[in-house]
Amino acid sequence: MYFTYTDEELLSLKAKDKKLALLIEQCGKISREVEPDPFIALISSIIGQQVSNKAAFTIFSRLKNSVNNHELSYSNVLSLSLEQIKACGMSMKKAENIFLIAQAFAEKKLIPSHWSIMEDKEIIKDLVKLNGIGQWSAEMFLLFCLQRKNILSFGDFGIKKGLCLLYGLEQISKKDFVYYQEKFSPYGSIASFYLWELANGKITITI
Repeated sequence: MYFTYTDEELLSLKAKDKKLALLIEQCGKISREVEPDPFIALISSIIGQQVSNKAAFTIFSRLKNSVNNHELSYSNVLSLSLEQIKACGMSMKKAENIFLIAQAFAEKKLIPSHWSIMEDKEIIKDLVKLNGIGQWSAEMFLLFCLQRKNILSFGDFGIKKGLCLLYGLEQISKKDFVYYQEKFSPYGSIASFYLWELANGKITITI
C-alpha cells in the first residue's frame, strides 16, 4: 500500500513555493509505502531503532515466524515471553518495549478506531507515553501508518537537510523550520517526500 495523495493536492503544494515546485516537477509524483496496521507499524518502529534496514527486516521476520500462524497481532505477541522476543535478535529493552505496546493495545490504552476523529497533536500525545516512542517516531507513525497529510518533522535530519539544500542554507533554526511548516501546510507530508529525495541524493537539481 502507498501513501495516497491527489494531483490536486500536489498542485496546491507547488503553488505555495517556487523552489519546491521546481523540485516536484523534476522528481515527478513520488510513491511511498505505508504500513496500515497500527500495531505492526509501532513495533516496526521499535525494531528499526539504531539498526540497518536489513537487520530490522531480519528481526521483524524472526518475530513474525515465532508467533501463532505467523500473524503479528498484539495478542500473539503477548503469548511470547520477553526472552522469546529478545531471541529474535534485539535487546531486552526493545523486547520489553514491544511487549508493553502489545499490552497497551490489549488494555485499550491505544484505540485505533478513535484516531480518525483525533487531531495529530492528540495522537502524538498518546503515543509518546509508550516506552521507545518519541516525538519523531510518533510523527513518522502518523505519516506512514495513518497517512496524515501535514507532517513535516523538525526531528528528522533528512527533512532539515533537504530544506537547507533547497534554499541554500547552512543550517535551519526552529523558527525558520516553523515558517516552512506553515508555508507547506496542509500538505507537509507530501513536501517531506520531496525533501527526502533531495537529501538522499536521489535527484540532482539546479534551483
